[in-house]
Amino acid sequence: MRLCSIASGSSGNCIYVGSEQTHLLIDTGISKKRIDESLAELGIKGEELNGILVTHEHADHIQGLGVFSRKYGVPIYATKGTISGIMEYKGLGKMPEGLYHEVSIDQSFLIGDLEVNPFAISHDANEPSGFRIENSTKSVAIATDLGVYDDYTVENLKNLDAIVLEANHDVHMLEVGPYPYYLKQRVLGNRGHLSNELTGRLLCNILHDNLKYIMLGHLSKENNYEELARETVKLEVTMGNTPFKGEDLPLLVANRDVMSKILDV
Repeated sequence: MRLCSIASGSSGNCIYVGSEQTHLLIDTGISKKRIDESLAELGIKGEELNGILVTHEHADHIQGLGVFSRKYGVPIYATKGTISGIMEYKGLGKMPEGLYHEVSIDQSFLIGDLEVNPFAISHDANEPSGFRIENSTKSVAIATDLGVYDDYTVENLKNLDAIVLEANHDVHMLEVGPYPYYLKQRVLGNRGHLSNELTGRLLCNILHDNLKYIMLGHLSKENNYEELARETVKLEVTMGNTPFKGEDLPLLVANRDVMSKILDV
């Protein structure tokens, strides 16, 4: 399996996960042009995609969906609530018949040789989900835009080979930063975004020797920066009740504007 972040952050999100036979995008929150350019670097054409998995209907996850889907006719997989939210999005435009495929939380399904399991996340959207994607030997997960985590979240993220995990903000930067009060409360709330500290604590519950890549994603432009996210997460792991130390983590940070390196899982 291969994993690559094409874009990550409040300005737009798009992630590629694929095998030799099956090619998926998770979210299309950037322009068709940027997606096409990144797919070309992966050696893939838009018409070769087997599916687009949509985590939720916020603009930074779907603003490129209409143009991209109309061009290539790629099937769209999302929960009933997310599909409803997508269809209400004013920037979508008219979509071809038959593109939407409704999926259910905790009910796995196959796309090509990849098994996809949607799991519930806590975010202020209709019916948001993360995705765990597996083949016969490897498993990866995408878990961004979640305000809190619990035992259910942890169970869905155990025994992975790679993960893209939100590390959205530094709490102090957010508290003293430029956001209006209501927005600060939204981000900090249970249906908002994970802080660097909470991300580190979540990692303590899912670390194991075969977790090959941890990619921190959805960093806030105003309330976080790469080195702070990285060091805070590493410190939480070092201080946590785990045999792992922060310095040992296979840690990367997804960029909002630049495609990540292609990870061979």
